[in-house]
Amino acid sequence: MPDPSQRLLRHPDFLKLWTGETVSVFGDAITGLAVPIIAATALNVTAFEFGLLNTLGMLPFIVLSLPAGVWVDRLRRRPIMIAADLGRAVAIATIPVAFALNALSIWQLYAVALAVGALTVFFDVAYQSYLPSIVDRDQLVDGNGKLQITESAAQILGPGVAGVLIGVLRAPFAMLLDAASFVWSAAFVGWIRHAEPPLERHDTATDGPKPSMRSEMAEGLRYVTGHPWLRSIAASTGLANLFGNVGNAIFVLYLVRERGMSAAAIGLAFSLGSFGVLLGALVAARLAGILGLGRTLVLASACGGLEWLVIALAPDALVWPAVVVSVFVGGLTGVVWNVNQVSLRQAITPPRMQGRMNASMRFIVWGTIPVGALAGGALGGVIGLHPTIWVGAIGSLVAFLPVTLSPVRALRETPAEAADEGA
Repeated sequence: MPDPSQRLLRHPDFLKLWTGETVSVFGDAITGLAVPIIAATALNVTAFEFGLLNTLGMLPFIVLSLPAGVWVDRLRRRPIMIAADLGRAVAIATIPVAFALNALSIWQLYAVALAVGALTVFFDVAYQSYLPSIVDRDQLVDGNGKLQITESAAQILGPGVAGVLIGVLRAPFAMLLDAASFVWSAAFVGWIRHAEPPLERHDTATDGPKPSMRSEMAEGLRYVTGHPWLRSIAASTGLANLFGNVGNAIFVLYLVRERGMSAAAIGLAFSLGSFGVLLGALVAARLAGILGLGRTLVLASACGGLEWLVIALAPDALVWPAVVVSVFVGGLTGVVWNVNQVSLRQAITPPRMQGRMNASMRFIVWGTIPVGALAGGALGGVIGLHPTIWVGAIGSLVAFLPVTLSPVRALRETPAEAADEGA
């Protein structure tokens, strides 16, 4: 019998999902560099306005994550993903249009950040809940790993290509490629033919009144916070996102204004450093097999805290290689962490709870991102950009504690069966 990796390479529906995501993440790499460059150069925003841009993009993960989880468990997941892709394509395409009309403002960037963030909430919750319905349980780690490989390729090549495209086309017009990538992703997701598991229908006559959205959201939160493995994973990821985004909120602004780095230099540093993402995707499953799942998660979380320390300590003469090392460390440890913890979450959660489990995790771990970004923007304006990097670096060093002090560290491998109920 072929191993799970070989079976996935002959799995037509997984290949369609993989292809669509590959193109989309390449487009995202362009926008991920283009939007900060537009804000920092064309619009000449303040540190607080710059941090607020990232905050607004993440705000929907606080406001919409839990309702999105309920809808994802109530509805088919593939149509949600298609609608989210097409909506993001339209929102992003408004930026080059406004720029061409000389009407682009920071307020439009804020509006696009909110719209794209909201649609991404629904896509991501549906996407993570959809993968277990098209691949077998023993293929989850490999499936998540393959998706991370293409994302890593986008991170390696994307920023360098983005720097060139921004120089040739100008940043707003380069974003047209990202809009097109979302249309491509929607087309391939729409081409998938694998049937989702049937939705559980509520029979009022036998089951009583239909649960309210509030009660279903509460059930998802209780499932995550009541499960010792999920609770510790959420705590460590949330802390890493909180303090990482204190630094990330002003990172590009810091490199441009205080270290004098150009868009091309930043893009090249990000591209070289992103080989860590590729390496992480290649070794994530192997490390878990050698060290055990729990020890791998502890190691990835502990080493990930070093990412911002490298930037904080770098002297002016070594800032460019420091960016490369920082991105490499963050990419390597982040992917090893994500591939293994997401696969664990998917494997131990019953199908009826997948949407709410993923949404509750997103609410907790992504909800700290706008808090960190807002704090980073505010601190950047008050204490300065370099001291703000130090705040993020010191805080990131403690993110490994929750998972290290939990039962997760003793896990040798992913459990074979999903639980019927929460812990």
